[in-house]
Amino acid sequence: MAKKLIYGIQQIGIGVKNAEIAFKWYAQTLGADALIFDDSNEATYMAKYMGGKSRSKRALLALNMQGGGGYEIWQYKKREPKAPENSFQIGDLGINFPVVKSIDIAKTFAVLKAKNVTILSDIVTEPDSIKAFYIKDPFENILKVKENNQFYSNKNTSLAGVWAAVIGVSNIDESLQLYSTVLGYDQVIYDETAVFKDLKALKNGGKKFRRILLGHSENRTGGFAKLFGATQIELIQALDNKPNKIFDNRFWGDLGYIHLCFDVKNINQLAKECKAIGLPFQVMSEASFDMGDANGHWGYIEDSDGTLIEFIETNKVPLIKKLGLNINLKNRDPEKPLPNWMIKAMNFKRVKKFK
Repeated sequence: MAKKLIYGIQQIGIGVKNAEIAFKWYAQTLGADALIFDDSNEATYMAKYMGGKSRSKRALLALNMQGGGGYEIWQYKKREPKAPENSFQIGDLGINFPVVKSIDIAKTFAVLKAKNVTILSDIVTEPDSIKAFYIKDPFENILKVKENNQFYSNKNTSLAGVWAAVIGVSNIDESLQLYSTVLGYDQVIYDETAVFKDLKALKNGGKKFRRILLGHSENRTGGFAKLFGATQIELIQALDNKPNKIFDNRFWGDLGYIHLCFDVKNINQLAKECKAIGLPFQVMSEASFDMGDANGHWGYIEDSDGTLIEFIETNKVPLIKKLGLNINLKNRDPEKPLPNWMIKAMNFKRVKKFK
């Protein structure tokens, strides 16, 4: 039996009205300027989440090469994306926001303030005694910036990529079967029930919640694990109010955080484990599926509250198209990390000029 491996959080999907404008903001503001793929075609496999039919779309994967996961910026091409029926409140069911790495929280705060980014809170101290603050992108999405000194490369700026996600759930204990048992987030960093000072700046943040922050006791190995680094998942459960489901009556690809994606190996074994806990794959691509110039085998499950979790077994990452240079992962030792020179070659994908 082939062993299932989870390399890390590859990206968080964001539904937007204009992918070009969104990529420019994430590149120039958060340093996610490496354009790994730019894919415009018909989305067919996800029809069950798009009103029962395929839809024309554009998707761009943007990475910050200082480490962490990226952002899959996703746009309908022939349909106006729908906003949530209810304004977001902390604890709503679904992906509340990603957590972005900062090696110097005070410096990052000052830099983003100077760039006129919408800052929602002062620097706060979280239950794990780590400092963080909240911002909003120009498209009404909240992000948490949190201190973390595990950068992959240069540290030219104080900001890297995504290293965690905060997910609203209706029952933490039920949700742990997926996130802790199957996905390997078996380390409880904190599990607290309270009214939390660090949430006060967010809508509904003055209410009572249970929060559990999960890490993984085993180091991720192989593939792009060094680039993604150690990751965390925070589950949050509202106790004083009934939370709304963020994607209720909407399509995948509509505005907001549409999925959380993990980079994995041996996706078929993962599918067996998910099915065993009552969360079977709802969508599975063919074993070799082109995403622009990239290629992989991917699929989706729903967590116990219907939040879409994506898994991608990456086969090929393009480097320089004109020269036909790619990173081929298909026949590599799955537990052997990619050499640094190969990962750093992805810097050729960085976009320097914008319209």
